[in-house]
Amino acid sequence: MKPGSPWRRATAVLAALAACAALTATQAQAQAPAQAQSQARAAIPPATRFYVDPHGKAAEQALADLRAGDLAKAADMARLASWPQAQWFTGGTPDEVRAEANRLARKARAAHRTPVLVAYNVPGRDCSQYSGGGAASSAAYRQWIDALAAGIGDTEAVVVVEPDGLALLPRDCGAGVDPTGELTAARVADLAYAVTTLEAGARTAAYLDAGNVRWRSVGDMARRLLDAGVRDGDGFALNVSNNHPAEHNARYGAWVAKCMWFATQGPEEARGHTDWCASQYYSDAAPNDGDPGHAVDPADPATWHWTDAWFDRAAGSAPAEALHHFVIDTSRSGLGAWTPPPGKYGGDPEAWCNAPGRGLGPRPTADTGVPLVDAYLWIKVPGESDGSCTRSTGGAVDPEYGIVDPPAGTWWPDQAHELARNAVPRLAFNR
Repeated sequence: MKPGSPWRRATAVLAALAACAALTATQAQAQAPAQAQSQARAAIPPATRFYVDPHGKAAEQALADLRAGDLAKAADMARLASWPQAQWFTGGTPDEVRAEANRLARKARAAHRTPVLVAYNVPGRDCSQYSGGGAASSAAYRQWIDALAAGIGDTEAVVVVEPDGLALLPRDCGAGVDPTGELTAARVADLAYAVTTLEAGARTAAYLDAGNVRWRSVGDMARRLLDAGVRDGDGFALNVSNNHPAEHNARYGAWVAKCMWFATQGPEEARGHTDWCASQYYSDAAPNDGDPGHAVDPADPATWHWTDAWFDRAAGSAPAEALHHFVIDTSRSGLGAWTPPPGKYGGDPEAWCNAPGRGLGPRPTADTGVPLVDAYLWIKVPGESDGSCTRSTGGAVDPEYGIVDPPAGTWWPDQAHELARNAVPRLAFNR
């Protein structure tokens, strides 16, 4: 058989898929010491190895591509399938979610790996937009969270709590949605309950979602996190389902962590004042040097030194152990954020929604080497659609793709192939 023959390449792809299927069972003895070490704490130790589902959507796509004779795409999907990705829990009855979480926990435990779960069922999620839905009431949601926690049990696990749930509160959904504030208060209480309940698991690390660097200002997000009980969890999560560079989110996350310290443990006169914190938008918030020229462009990190300088002055004395940690979703951040052509769309271009031309970012790892960043994770499953984006055109077709995008959460082979093809760094097999 010639070295470059299709049959040999196909055999190599099949071998890669077999290796992916066996990944969760290999190196088990090497993982066991790290797992035992982490029993004393819920935070993610750098040696943590995350669970890989050998039958995930990328693995299925690799087989489909192989059957279609596209060996290059099959190889890309086999590589993608070898990396850990989160499993989303988006609904179902308490009995169903308990059983599903328990199945995942048992498989991960058998492989000596740590699963990453996403709890995504808060009432009124996503302002009833592309990913709308959620539990019917706070009472139903809390029963569901109880069941999720029971399913995880004493298995070592990481849970990302309610993407967008805090950055997109009911009061943010539009005029008249929550005139009394009752819905927002219920949301914050529900998130606090979820964090406390999940964190009660002996080996569960819970991270409350906090949007991304281009969304809420530092002080606003710090206030929301404190109100929603982040102090009862392990920290917060950034960039879920988005594509901003990991280093930008790492800087933003450090500011948010320092702002929370400043407003709770800093100077006596600053207690409760997250609104005093400098932000990624403007750093002339009081108490600052008062120079209105110190504007910060969130798209240009070269201007962020004003914000860094403010936190050096206001929170430079914060002990490292007093600052909240966080995790970052890097599943689409390889090429950074998508910027629509100027003037192309009259309304909201939905730059976050199925952004074209993106690539996989830094590989999932708990050994980030970045202070306060506990892990890079692929939280949004690479290849799953964000929804049927229209970019404010008034039609049903996404003008960036010329089609009606698949519904939110639906597997989209073309997007998976694009993310793998554009990966930075270049996609290789997880060893």
